[in-house]
Amino acid sequence: MSGVKSTAKSAVTNPATSTAESATESTTQTTTKATVKSRREQYSEATRAALLEAAARRFTDHGFAATALEDVATDIQATRGAVYHHFANKTALFRAVYEDTEKAMLKRVEQAAAQHPDDPAAAADAALEMFLECCCEPVYGRVVWQEAPVALGWKEWKASEERHAFGLIEQTISTLIHIGKLPPLPVTTLARSVFHLLGSAGIDLALTAEPDKARVKDEYLQVLRYLLGRRP
Repeated sequence: MSGVKSTAKSAVTNPATSTAESATESTTQTTTKATVKSRREQYSEATRAALLEAAARRFTDHGFAATALEDVATDIQATRGAVYHHFANKTALFRAVYEDTEKAMLKRVEQAAAQHPDDPAAAADAALEMFLECCCEPVYGRVVWQEAPVALGWKEWKASEERHAFGLIEQTISTLIHIGKLPPLPVTTLARSVFHLLGSAGIDLALTAEPDKARVKDEYLQVLRYLLGRRP
């Protein structure tokens, strides 16, 4: 009988032990779910990045009109549904490529300017030269200056260009006036004039044949440097 009682007692679960085991099991399940979610997020982000990279190549090589979502999906061995999971349509995909391309350019421009923290004029010059260099590159030249006005429409494209660049140009003009590199002209008006000239330079460089790009870039660089107060 004592053996039976002992077995019966051991069969009764200790409340404290049960609670601890439940808590451990719950924590394990939560951790597992978090890990699975994290992996899914990582996969989703990787797929989106691959789609953007493939789309950038397609838009650069073939243009917006001649690029199909199926082509982009095929390039990364994905389904058309995978594209629609991230982007509502081709315009949305292009918009994302365009925004990434602009952000990458701005980062390079800011990094170039940051090499001259104590010389605003040299910083402006470095930023200007880097911008023109970006305009000579295939992806930036094609996506931003040739395809975006068509894919996004003139109004959205122009507003986006101003959002990305005008504030930086206006701030640069204000600084150059403050340090005496430029005369005390109306800041916003001068900034808008420079902004439009930079846009013209971008379009011109994007459409210029490769053998002539370096020459055209240098010509714009000379003119823009002069407007920004740098004299020979």
